[in-house]
Amino acid sequence: MSTTARGYLPRLVDAQVEAALRRAGAVVIEGPKACGKTTTGLRQAGSDVRLDLRRDLRLAARLDPSSVLQGPVPRLIDEWQLAPDIWNAVRAEVDARNADGQFILTGSASPQDDATRHSGALRFAYVAMSPMTLAESKLSDSSVSLSDLWEGGKAHGGPVLSDPEVIPQALCRGGWPSNQRRPLADALAANQDYLRTISSADIVTLDGVKHDPLKVSALLYAYSRNTASYVSARTLERDTAAYGEGSSARTISVYSDSLARLWTIVPQRAWGGHLRSSVPVRKASKWHLCDPSLAAAALGATPESLRQDLAAYGQLFETLVFRDLSVYGQAGGFAIRAFSEGSDEIDAVVVKGIDWAGVEVKLSADPAVLDPAAAKLIRIAARMAQPPRFLALITSSGPSYTRTDGVHVASVRHLGA
Repeated sequence: MSTTARGYLPRLVDAQVEAALRRAGAVVIEGPKACGKTTTGLRQAGSDVRLDLRRDLRLAARLDPSSVLQGPVPRLIDEWQLAPDIWNAVRAEVDARNADGQFILTGSASPQDDATRHSGALRFAYVAMSPMTLAESKLSDSSVSLSDLWEGGKAHGGPVLSDPEVIPQALCRGGWPSNQRRPLADALAANQDYLRTISSADIVTLDGVKHDPLKVSALLYAYSRNTASYVSARTLERDTAAYGEGSSARTISVYSDSLARLWTIVPQRAWGGHLRSSVPVRKASKWHLCDPSLAAAALGATPESLRQDLAAYGQLFETLVFRDLSVYGQAGGFAIRAFSEGSDEIDAVVVKGIDWAGVEVKLSADPAVLDPAAAKLIRIAARMAQPPRFLALITSSGPSYTRTDGVHVASVRHLGA
């Protein structure tokens, strides 16, 4: 293990990267900046080259990409997209060596499609990485396992964890590894810095096209205001104008594409289901910030202000749950989708093959809130051609248990992979 990875907080993707190295010549770890990709890669690497830290190495890689590929394997190439021709060089080197586990590529941006970049089929494996979950940051005890629920297990949490400060602080601090060691006030300031960097630097260097930082900030605000929702282009136009930096539909489309390629905004893709109903199923994605802390920062929210604005608190909490479910689901081979049919919606659908499970997200653990939510899940499930593997309500606090109607209740502080 590299000495630079000391003090590492274990991540669920560790095992996924290790497995990917056994089946491919190169592994690509993708995800938002500062989520821990480099440190995770260093855990597996035999040597490394950091293109973001040394200009001379970037120049060398652009002139002769093969010049940075030599070294003990797996060879970590950090921020490889800064010299995009490395992709083809790695592909050729993997072919020449005819061996697995040769390279790890990490990147905080997805380059635009390039017709000159050859396919990495059967040469590259991909591992997506997100900011830390509550389980990874030790705020959940993982006593309710997503995989166990899928296999028919019951929800039974450990001690009731109901400290009202924990979740709003976790929302605002975020899952960034560096923020776990910082006082809360410093973490909040760091998240503001993160947004400024995205707006003024990263989104420009991504494709070489100059973007207006104020308009990028306005768009981040608009997505943050609408996180965990099916936000329309018209809503984004209206909210950027309200921010004071209105943008055209074309500008919003271009900037949104850049933010998605930076993994700053992430889609929760639609699940069509297998319905007996003739009502059309919504095909659009729900959108989230990659971490609820960025939405909080864009909105100027604090733990105190969230507790006073339950609507905003609920939206950010749903984004936190989506983040964590996505990571837990990836570890178990599940996808996390969204479902909407007419006026009926399911916040999150856990999908594997033709099987599915429905999840509703609720701030409160009060039975007066949970009872109608459980009834809604049962009613929607009854219309599906394929019965669910399970139905569950995820809450911000309180006990975890299985209700008499079979619907599980799980505190997010008990939830794990």
